[in-house]
Amino acid sequence: MHNDATQSLPESAPITRMADGTIKQVNPLSGTEVWTVPGRGHRPLRPATGESLPINHDEDGRHCAFCPGNYRQTPPEKARIVRTDEGWETLIALPATKLDDTVAEFRRIPNLFEILSLEYWQANYDYEIPRAVLDRRDSYLLEEEGWDHVLSMIRTKLLASGLTAQEIEALPERDLIGYADAFFASGHDVIVARRHFEDGATTTDQLAGSASLTPEEHAYYVLMTVEGLRDLYRKYPRAQYVAAFQNWLRPAGASFDHLHKQLVTIDEYGAQAEREIAAVSADPQIYNRLAVDYAIAHGLVLAENEHAIAFAGFGHRFPTLEVFSKASANLPWRHHPEAVRGMSDLIHACHVATGTQIATNEEWYYRPPGIDVAMPFRVLVKWRVSTLAGFEGGTKINVNTIDPYQLARRATAALLENRSRLADGILVGAECTPQVGCLNYVADRDLK
Repeated sequence: MHNDATQSLPESAPITRMADGTIKQVNPLSGTEVWTVPGRGHRPLRPATGESLPINHDEDGRHCAFCPGNYRQTPPEKARIVRTDEGWETLIALPATKLDDTVAEFRRIPNLFEILSLEYWQANYDYEIPRAVLDRRDSYLLEEEGWDHVLSMIRTKLLASGLTAQEIEALPERDLIGYADAFFASGHDVIVARRHFEDGATTTDQLAGSASLTPEEHAYYVLMTVEGLRDLYRKYPRAQYVAAFQNWLRPAGASFDHLHKQLVTIDEYGAQAEREIAAVSADPQIYNRLAVDYAIAHGLVLAENEHAIAFAGFGHRFPTLEVFSKASANLPWRHHPEAVRGMSDLIHACHVATGTQIATNEEWYYRPPGIDVAMPFRVLVKWRVSTLAGFEGGTKINVNTIDPYQLARRATAALLENRSRLADGILVGAECTPQVGCLNYVADRDLK
């Protein structure tokens, strides 16, 4: 068994228990091989939130660049979600003079250091910035406060790129402002939540993660992510895929220990998507047969609701909770609002089961637009509780400290203990009565 993407899917069972209790797993979608050795899964998980120190409340609202008191330390936002007396409202493209008029529960902002730059798309694909985006740029820069904000962000970016402060100051403002296009036409966005620390926190290890949100708050966090995905496909016609993910805490790759997701527009499907496309072309029911149905048969289901199902995954480098949509739609933005909410509620439940002190990666998977095969929308929450070493690098066999059965027990117990924090309509553990073949995905051939 190995990870060569050209190999067919393993015909052996995804999970094998050896005589001594060692559990060997092979992921049916990626081919990743994982072993769990007896005795290693009972070790306590070390918190990844760092040193516990008293919070300096004089800095409230300004603990990092993503905090609500530092709106001008990030590029001009594309949208924000606010809470009003009438309910939730989305505000689009606010001018700089209006940034402090409301408090954003969630903001969509360009990433200051994008993975694929605007220049990449222009040089390789003759990308033309949409007229509406240029109009937004001009409107923002027309105000003195907007002009100053953009110049400040450009100087910050150039300083980080290696220029000295003296070199930057020597450049005329009209030359500097030429870099502004990247902020308004960004293909790499960040969805930022309001809180830095949990409500009522007293120490710096009480960071506000996804589990700190209410189910309703989390639903709007997911909704802004879904809307951001669709918008980037519209703005970038040559995009092959928009990756959506969340790195929680620095051990998981986060630059800021402040809750945020990222959306990255890329010009390839990526190796994992290409592997899955080939696999599902050969076996259209692979997601039911070798993922969800297998989890049901082996008692790995944690929770479900009308629209989605969550279970302890297998064949992952890190302990992983998986959430699959039961909907027929493949693309997040083609889901009925109730189906999006159902997915959000179970993703939120997985974070509640995880807690805020474990570093995690949240990864979104869905069918790339234009592909003919059917692929369900699913989200993985990976616990970054181990470090890859020479053994894994040399053998491509990953050693996991927690096997799927232990993970299912831990997560189910945590869900039952925190039942009051979960959304209505969620069944947990033994309450679940999942149906074999419950995923209803079809090839909807959605265009961007």
